[in-house]
Amino acid sequence: MTTPSGTLSLDDGAAHTVREIAQQPALWREVDRIVSASRDSLDAFLRPLVARGDLRVVLTGAGTSAFAGQVLQPALARRLGRRVDAVASTDLVADPRGCLAEDVPTLLVSFARSGDSPESVAATALADQVLSEVHHLVITCNEQGRLAREHAELPKSYVLLMPPGSNDRGFAMTSSFTCMTLAALLALGGSAYDGVAERLARAAESITDSSAVDRTVGALLESAPERIVFLGSGPLKGLAEESALKVLELTGGTLMAVAESSLGFRHGPKAVLNDRSVAVVYMSNDPYTRKYDQDICAELRGHLPAGSVVTVTADSGAGTEGTGTDAWPLPDLDGVEDVALALSAVVYAQLIALRASLARGLRPDNPFPSGEVNRVVQGVTLHSLHS
Repeated sequence: MTTPSGTLSLDDGAAHTVREIAQQPALWREVDRIVSASRDSLDAFLRPLVARGDLRVVLTGAGTSAFAGQVLQPALARRLGRRVDAVASTDLVADPRGCLAEDVPTLLVSFARSGDSPESVAATALADQVLSEVHHLVITCNEQGRLAREHAELPKSYVLLMPPGSNDRGFAMTSSFTCMTLAALLALGGSAYDGVAERLARAAESITDSSAVDRTVGALLESAPERIVFLGSGPLKGLAEESALKVLELTGGTLMAVAESSLGFRHGPKAVLNDRSVAVVYMSNDPYTRKYDQDICAELRGHLPAGSVVTVTADSGAGTEGTGTDAWPLPDLDGVEDVALALSAVVYAQLIALRASLARGLRPDNPFPSGEVNRVVQGVTLHSLHS
C-alpha cells in the first residue's frame, strides 16, 4: 500500500495500521469463503428465527462495533422484513430494561473485535436476564476471547469467527470493522449479496494500491485543517460516524471530527464549520437519497474554500459531486447498495486518519502512549442488575 511516509517499519509506529488497512480486500474474500462454508449451519440456526413474525433483531457492539450495526440496520430491516435495531452495547449495559423493554423473541447480534471488553459479555448476559427468549449470533475476530469461549457451546448461540488476521493489532479497528460488517451482511442478507465481496475487494484495491489516492488525501489535509466533517445518509450515516471516530482515535483527539446525516447537518451541527474545516460527503447510490447528498455538498462548497469539500462516489461521471481531486472514486460499484458501498468507502477515511496522525508526529499503532485510551477498554465496573 502506498503510504504517506513511504516504506514503514515497526519503529515508525504505523506498521500494524498500514498493514491492516491494506489487507482488507484479501480478508473480505476470506470472509466470503467462511460464510459460504458455514451456510448450512448458519441457515439451520437463523432460518427458524427469521421465520417468526414477532422476531426482533438487535445489532450491538461498542464504539466501532456499534457503528457496524448502524451501517447494517436499514438494509437488514428491508431484507428480513423484521424489526431490526442498532443498539450500542454501552447503552444496553447501562439501561437493559429500556433497550430491551419489549419482551419479544430476540436475536442479539454481537460484534466484537477481541470479545474481551467488559460490555461485550455483559450485554449478552443482561439480554438473557431481561428477556424470556433470546438467541445470540456472535461475530468476533478472536477465537480466544471471552465472548467466543462463553458462547461456543451454548444451544441458543452461534459463533461466527472472522479470519485471524482481522483481529487488528493496531489501536484502531480497521479490518475488524469491515470483516464483521461484511460477515453479518452475508449471513443475514442471504443470496442478495452473492458476489458483492469480490466487487468491494477490487474497488478497495484500487484505493490502497494507488499513489494518486495518496496525493488526493494529502491535498485535502495540506491546509492543516482544525476540523473535519463526515456526512452521509441512511447506512452511510453510520459510515460517517465510524469515519469521524477513526480520525479522533488516530490523531489522539487533536483533529476535531464530526459526523452527521446530510439533512441533519443543518440542524445545529453545521455550527462546527470555520475557515479551517474540510468535509467529506459520502454519496448514496440510491437516486432519491443522493439528491440530499448533492444539496449539502453544493451548500458546503459555497461556504468553504476551494478543495475543502470532497465526495466519495461510485458515480463514474461525478456530475454535480465535483471533478478531479474533489470526487474520490469507488470504481465499478454503481448500483451496489449503500450498506455494501460503505465497506470500500471507509478505506478513504482510514487513510485520512492515518495520514493526519503521521502529520502530527503521532504513532498510529498507539496514539495514546500514556494509556488514557486503550485498545481494549479498561476501567469499566460492571454492576449487578437486580430483578
